[in-house]
Amino acid sequence: MTDDLVIFAGRTAYRHIRKNGLSPNDIDLVLGASGAAKWLVIYGLDAALFSRWFAHRKDPLPVLGTSIGAWKFAAAAQNDPVRALSALKHAYIHQYYQGRVTPAQVSRESGRIMASFLDPARVNEILDHPFLRIAFGAVRCRYLLASGHRIPQILGVAAGAMLNRMSRNLNRLYLERVVFHHDGFDTGGVDFSGFPTRCVPLAPGNFQSALTASGAIPYVMEGVTDIAGAPSGMYRDGGILDYHPAFALTPGHKGFVLYPHFYPHLIAGWFDKKHPGRRVTGAVTDRMILVAPSDRFISQLPFGRIPDRKDFIRLKGQDAKRVDAWETVADLSRNLGETFLDITRTGRIQDLVRPLS
Repeated sequence: MTDDLVIFAGRTAYRHIRKNGLSPNDIDLVLGASGAAKWLVIYGLDAALFSRWFAHRKDPLPVLGTSIGAWKFAAAAQNDPVRALSALKHAYIHQYYQGRVTPAQVSRESGRIMASFLDPARVNEILDHPFLRIAFGAVRCRYLLASGHRIPQILGVAAGAMLNRMSRNLNRLYLERVVFHHDGFDTGGVDFSGFPTRCVPLAPGNFQSALTASGAIPYVMEGVTDIAGAPSGMYRDGGILDYHPAFALTPGHKGFVLYPHFYPHLIAGWFDKKHPGRRVTGAVTDRMILVAPSDRFISQLPFGRIPDRKDFIRLKGQDAKRVDAWETVADLSRNLGETFLDITRTGRIQDLVRPLS
């Protein structure tokens, strides 16, 4: 149903879609947001995009995500994206914790989830993909957030939140953005301005460590150190700095940025979630196309909302209820994929697109 999905586009992208519709070859970059379990609500959309909509793509297509946005791209860039995304979805849903949950326990579960859809042979598939050029973001931490102990990390998060409240620019005092990327990912084609950014090529020897780092939430999971090819240090979740990565293409690129997302808006960093004024607007969104579930669709989900990581707490001791709800969300999300394929094929996207403010 067309009212399951909302399409928002920046000024130039909006004009293009209204006049021409949207085709796979219009896209020059795909972005993926952090958000843990929230990804389940667009699982079916991602599966449709990467197994069918982009299936006949010839030109290189950069894809860049943080945290679960990076993990889903590592599944989507395999030879069988439907199988890999389904394996990631199933393993993520079937997480189980008993007693006091420790970072070591969560890291072990993350390792199990990664093993379900990614092994050395799959890494080679990703790096040899005919057109997808993967990249994902992490942060190299300084001071308290670089500690391997829980209490200093908690204090580091608190200090980071206070500094960020004063100015998002202060994140640079203790975080360095690190983009791990396929050799064919044109790092000069993406505007990483705003924060110093270090780019590190991906290879079989650092792929899994770097991907783990991209989703290593402070004090929830163990950080990752000594990633091959990268400067020494403690690496953690790229979503701390780029919660919903919002990057424009550099001048000269005529294509558009596609953003399959769980929300109809973008939040700059992890610490900005409670600051509506930090939502991403302006020039960075000019060529961006944001695709998200509608309020009507979300109202029909279990509990009437998008799943999130707090469900482990809300439904503690009720794993069967949580698993059933999350499986239902993932199944319903297939409707979003079918809707997107239909509205782009028929041209109805021209009437459905709305300006992204």
